[in-house]
Amino acid sequence: MTSSADGNETNSSPRYGAEAQAAQYSMRSSIRSGAATPTRTMAHERSLMTPTYPLWDAKISIAVDPVALITTECITVTSAMRKHARWAHSSVSAILGGGPSMARDISRLQKPGDRISPAGQRSGRMVDGAIGDDDTLASRWGLRGKKGKSMQDNPLLSAFARLRNDLRGCTDIRSFDIPALLHPFLQVIRSSSTSASITSLAIVAITKFFAYNLIGRDSPRLPLAMQLLSAAITHCRFEASDSAADEIVLLGILELMENMLSGPGGDLLGDESVCEMMETGLSMCCQNRLSELLRRKAEMSMITMCQIIFERLKSLEIEAGEDIGIMEADGEESANVAMNNPAVNGTTVGLQPSTVNDSSSTVIEEANQAPTETVEAKKSLEPPSDNIHAVASAKTDSSESGSKPSSIAEDLGNAQPSASALDLTRQAEQSSDEPATIKPYSLPSIRELFRVLVDLLSPQNRQHSDALRVMALRIIDVALEVAGPSIAKHPSLATLAKDDLCRYLFQLVRSENMGLLNESLRVAGTLLATCREVLKLQQELFLSYLVACLHPRVEIEDELGIDPALYEGVPKTPKLVKPAASQASSGRSTPVPIKERQKLGMEGGARKPDSREAMVESIGALSRIPSYLVELYVNYDCEIDRSDLCEDLIGLLSRNAFPDSARWSTTNVPPLCLDSLLGYVQFVADRLEDKPVYQGYPDLGKLREQRARKKIIIRGATKFNENPKAGLAFLASHGIIDNPDSPQSIVKFFRGTTRISKSVLGEYLSKKSHEELLVAFINLFDFAGKRIDEALRELLITFRLPGESALIERIVVVFSEKYCGSAPPDGIADKDTAFVLTYAIIMLNTDQHNPNLKKDKRMTYNDFARNLRGVNGGKDFAPEYLQGIYDSIKSNEIILPDEHDNNRAFDYAWEELLIKARTSSLLTMCDTNAFDADMFSATWKPIIATLSYVFMSASDDAVFSRVVLGFDQCAQISAKYNITDALDHIIFCLSSMSTLASDAPTNTALNTEVQAEKKSVMVSELAVKFGRDYKAQLACAVLFRLIPKKETKIRNGWNYIIRIWLNLFTNSLLKPSFSRSEDLLDIPPIPLQTPSQVIDREQRSSEGGIISTFSSFLSSYAADDPPEPSEEELESTLCTVDCIDSCPMNKIFSKVLAMPAETRQSLVQALLNKLPEPASPVVISVRPERPVASPIRMNGHRTNPSTPSYDPSLIFVLELVTILATRDERSVALMGQAVADALQTIIRDAANIHPLVLSRAIFYLLYLLNVSQDHSFVRAPVILHAIAGYEQSTLEKAAMPILKGLTLCIRDPTPLRNEITSTPDFWSIIRSLHEIPEAAGRAFDLVARVVSGPPPAVTSDNYKETVSLLNRFAAAGSVGAVIEQKRDNYARRKEKPSKPPPKPRENDVVERGYRAVVMIYRLTNRVPALIEQSHLERNEAWLAYWSPIFEALRSQCLNPCREIRHQAFACLQNSLLSPELASADHQEWTAIFGEVLFPLISRLLRPEIYQTDPVGMSDTRVQAANLLCKIFLHYLVLLSEWEGMLDLWLRILDIMDRLMNSGQGDHLEEAVPESLKNILLVMADGGFIKPPVDGQSRTELWDETCKRVDRFLPNLIGEIFPEVGKVPEKEKEITKEEAGAEEEVGKKLVEQPPVNEPQPQDVD
Repeated sequence: MTSSADGNETNSSPRYGAEAQAAQYSMRSSIRSGAATPTRTMAHERSLMTPTYPLWDAKISIAVDPVALITTECITVTSAMRKHARWAHSSVSAILGGGPSMARDISRLQKPGDRISPAGQRSGRMVDGAIGDDDTLASRWGLRGKKGKSMQDNPLLSAFARLRNDLRGCTDIRSFDIPALLHPFLQVIRSSSTSASITSLAIVAITKFFAYNLIGRDSPRLPLAMQLLSAAITHCRFEASDSAADEIVLLGILELMENMLSGPGGDLLGDESVCEMMETGLSMCCQNRLSELLRRKAEMSMITMCQIIFERLKSLEIEAGEDIGIMEADGEESANVAMNNPAVNGTTVGLQPSTVNDSSSTVIEEANQAPTETVEAKKSLEPPSDNIHAVASAKTDSSESGSKPSSIAEDLGNAQPSASALDLTRQAEQSSDEPATIKPYSLPSIRELFRVLVDLLSPQNRQHSDALRVMALRIIDVALEVAGPSIAKHPSLATLAKDDLCRYLFQLVRSENMGLLNESLRVAGTLLATCREVLKLQQELFLSYLVACLHPRVEIEDELGIDPALYEGVPKTPKLVKPAASQASSGRSTPVPIKERQKLGMEGGARKPDSREAMVESIGALSRIPSYLVELYVNYDCEIDRSDLCEDLIGLLSRNAFPDSARWSTTNVPPLCLDSLLGYVQFVADRLEDKPVYQGYPDLGKLREQRARKKIIIRGATKFNENPKAGLAFLASHGIIDNPDSPQSIVKFFRGTTRISKSVLGEYLSKKSHEELLVAFINLFDFAGKRIDEALRELLITFRLPGESALIERIVVVFSEKYCGSAPPDGIADKDTAFVLTYAIIMLNTDQHNPNLKKDKRMTYNDFARNLRGVNGGKDFAPEYLQGIYDSIKSNEIILPDEHDNNRAFDYAWEELLIKARTSSLLTMCDTNAFDADMFSATWKPIIATLSYVFMSASDDAVFSRVVLGFDQCAQISAKYNITDALDHIIFCLSSMSTLASDAPTNTALNTEVQAEKKSVMVSELAVKFGRDYKAQLACAVLFRLIPKKETKIRNGWNYIIRIWLNLFTNSLLKPSFSRSEDLLDIPPIPLQTPSQVIDREQRSSEGGIISTFSSFLSSYAADDPPEPSEEELESTLCTVDCIDSCPMNKIFSKVLAMPAETRQSLVQALLNKLPEPASPVVISVRPERPVASPIRMNGHRTNPSTPSYDPSLIFVLELVTILATRDERSVALMGQAVADALQTIIRDAANIHPLVLSRAIFYLLYLLNVSQDHSFVRAPVILHAIAGYEQSTLEKAAMPILKGLTLCIRDPTPLRNEITSTPDFWSIIRSLHEIPEAAGRAFDLVARVVSGPPPAVTSDNYKETVSLLNRFAAAGSVGAVIEQKRDNYARRKEKPSKPPPKPRENDVVERGYRAVVMIYRLTNRVPALIEQSHLERNEAWLAYWSPIFEALRSQCLNPCREIRHQAFACLQNSLLSPELASADHQEWTAIFGEVLFPLISRLLRPEIYQTDPVGMSDTRVQAANLLCKIFLHYLVLLSEWEGMLDLWLRILDIMDRLMNSGQGDHLEEAVPESLKNILLVMADGGFIKPPVDGQSRTELWDETCKRVDRFLPNLIGEIFPEVGKVPEKEKEITKEEAGAEEEVGKKLVEQPPVNEPQPQDVD
């Protein structure tokens, strides 16, 4: 709301946006008619603060004629002016507009010296040549002056009239001269006689011209118009009224400046124009007397304009191309462009103090002065008095004097382009024909603006307030956001950024003013984000300060339930912490008190919580740059003389992510740090699949070497600070010091490192024994051309002077000699003089800067000069020489910067930094993942420690989600880059948090199996505890979800995974099928432990009732059984089961089996470590034993304490190592030895091992033996001997695994097969096991493989054992007799059973016996070869090979089982008829009668044998008789040549006699005569027996035959040989005694039992 002098309210507020502007300008009709405009609301004023897009971008189209619009705006302004008292009596021409002639006439009536007072009234003096002489003309046009006289029109009004006149013939406003169009409006803006409302209307009009595109890029003389407009708004004048109206004008100026820069002609402005506009904006920002709203709007406008200005840097770069030097050269030519400090001027554009209203004169408090200091200033931002503009006085208006040109265009056509030198009312007087070329603004104005903004930050300038610095920081931040990289490319801008900007920023971040600190940190972060390539050392200084401030020096508090091992990797102190400076009492260099150092120093000190939070946010913002931490690692951590910034930042974030950091900061700091850490991990994870780029980046191998060397130097420097001699020895041993005997090599290291304590170094060098080192060290300096105090200062910044005077003297002596050199410098006589002067300087430094010494006690220059009289070779020093030294020491202490932390120390350190920065390389930008592996390898420990701690202490699901993702990404990174230590530690942390990896054995005594709905669950202490712990379940799930695809990278982590597997398996939570033993080893799953009790919930629920429950309780109580699990315990167990089932255990193990053998080795070793000590029994907690086939007892059972307890986890370990070690040949070679040793240890300690464990261990060892035949770490005889030595009860329990393992070993025709089958212990084991019903079948199969395998494995070594075992199996088949007799009974009774009885061979035992007989027979094929290979004597060979077969078959011919017996007879017959058996070369075969056939028949004749099969044994006797006859006849020819033929024949006849007279059936009575008859006929036909014919002599064979046959078949001889008469009677007469004797002898011969003949077994 603004008010004119006559009280009329005028709306002078510009609006924003197309609709607002249209609404505003549609109301101008009321202005032309003199009506008051609508009242301005506060909402409208506030709307001016709202940032708007540039009007040029709106492309608003208008519906009215542009010329009419401009005319309307002219009328609007003049109408408002006429309502002002000053212009109330204007001429009619001001309304109608005059022609050129009238303009000239009016101009002639005016005198150059006429002025109009600010109030619009004429001065008391009449103007020469006034129009008052022409009353008629004045009367005609209605001009009424004072006392009725006409008055001259004001030039401001006449300018509008001329513009309207020039517009009458214009058809295209875009072709109209822009300077002429703007001229009257600019005059109003610059006129100090106008009010705020009128000025505002002019500004609004110009804004509208640009908004409606009436002024475009192609408009005539647009560059000149832009310069004129810039000059006008930056030199705006108007009368002060009320503050609100005044500030509206200023708001319009700000908006117009914004639109000018962002519009089509913005880039046409010159450097001076831009500088003036920026100076105007800054002035508004700085004036405290302006409202907060206006100052904030000015700041926002400055931000917008700076965005546009600095954006131009990019286009300038494009124009310059790669040669940035061209821009710098052009900038040097325009270096005279300058901006004044707005805070120093202390004035504001536009406001001119009024002589009428004295209240408009203001007294402002300068922001840069003390609160009590005030200055009276005009409301005008006028340049200093040396500016070419003259400030308009309060009584005169320069714009209202001087002759007017006939045409506005003519006036502006000759104007000079310099906006700061333009005077819009005096342009006609300028004689220039053509305007100079206007050069668009470029680097000079940008550089000047940047300089002014940076200068506003200076902490040492007390005239600048913190609010001003905050404003400057906000603007600088925008500039950096827009053009930071471009600023870094331009040397002049980069120099400002590297020096002044960084210096001020790094000092401002120490402020406790939160607003200033926040903005400083923000700008510092933006600066580093955009320009860090040229700020390598500056960035190190800044980050080092933040780390020193934020890293707490307190231990992490132990929290209940969190293992301290989880967060061991968090560093206690950052690596950049240097050794503490020695607080010596010599006073040579005065340290600042500790409190001051904490406030100002690089140590950081105790910053406030909010400050710490702001710093953490700054670090977080930097860490969100994807490549930022990689760049820190490459540029700092891998450079020898730089700090480990990457590690320190990660350590800082990790430590502050712990919850306890909120105690000294804020509660926001821990999550902020955690977010930054996780962001860092996220960036590394996102780059995992990117292809590494190495070209253009430092060599990775070289970086690793540098980093290794850096670590050695740090260790060596630490040792040196503790013990210099030991430190030097360490450095020399690692090659850091080339030659430890060379002083030059040692001092070169001293000079080149900053990691050595300067105090220790000073003490070390000053020792008498190290004089050579001291000389060599000082010789490294070049003191030429330097004053002695300057040289001393250079020396003493490298070490601290020791406290003893003798040591100081030694240093000063060497320094003096070096300083004087071959010729003393000017002003110093000799080295002695230099010595005295040096000592005096040291004392002066102590005197001047000792805080304990009062000022009036300090040494003056006269005192200093007096002390040095006559010491310069007997003369005095030059006074100016001493004065220079005195002043230098007094104003600038010789200090060690790391012992001081005041401003002087900072400035000194900063200068040193800039010197180093000149030779330092640029920071390497790392847009690659080539260094991620090394970086993560150096930083993973604190990250994982933090994740673990947060996981255990957090309660928010969002935190859990982020941490879980962090674990997974860390695992991915570790696996990708083979950082096995990190992956192992992740596994350790997660397994520890899961609570399942405990080494202590879990208590399973109370394990209870609950059955319900055909399912069962084992309720155990572990399951219940785990099911109650959500974090443990989550940790377990995370662990086993991140392991897949990373199995090959795990090393020590397997120890913890195995612990989990074992605990789960022991508590029946891991399925027995986990190890896939059935598929891989062809062995049943591992039996689990029997629970202490089994509860059937279904049965219990069906019984129901309280009584049932109570009785169950009483029964369990009486039996001392554990109580039943509660519903809550059961629910917890089910949660555990669900969690374990969700973990891909089987998938992990499958992947493990597919791993290369080398990576599997660590898992096998971890498993073996879980086995008990070799010499000790297995120590397991008391658990119920689970026998192999024991039934489950519902009420539990008790274990026998004298027997070893069953531990399924032990079998689990043995099974896994066996599977893993036998996957392939490489696995066997790498792991077989260790696994075999472990298994052999188990089987040797059988007495202390549970039989089930022992049996599985034997099988695993035999399995390993089978697959490791090419290796010698396990031998078959050793294993078999150990097994054979077991007690029978032990063997019985381990029978099946033993046999299965042996079967594997002899399955294939390998040397191992022969080795095993040739070992006596093998057959001893089979003999011990074959009688076990469960093992008999597998034992038989084992023997069958030996006999029938391709090729057979029967050798001379195992032949006898093989036959013996087969005979045993055949004998066991006698159980078939029971089946046969049952069938006989059914047949005899002619009954038809409901179910047909089984056949004998359907019984497995009978079938094995039958097959055993067949296999015994098949061995006859091997006998000849075995005899030939044996090289035995014939009789020995017979006994060794043929005799066992015949004995076995003979014994089976007596088998009660009919089928086996018949098969045995058949096999025996075939064996006896074998062509390989008999030969004329030997007679051993003849024993088949006496050792096989005769004993067989004799046994058959026994009643007990007959009773084993009463039905079928008669047929067997017939078979035996027929077999005897058949064999005799088969070998009759060979027997005829044998001398024992007669005795054999007689024994056969005796056997026939006994068979004939056995009296046990009619079958023999019929079969024997027929068989004997057949034999005699054959013998007769062959001539072997001849009856006496025609008186021939009788042979002994014939006589004995007739005698014996007649005894039991008296008619047989006559029947066969009818031609032979009866035997003489006397030959028949044999006494009964002789017959009895003969029969008794024959009986004994026949019944002689064979060797080792098995006794017949009882069928029952």
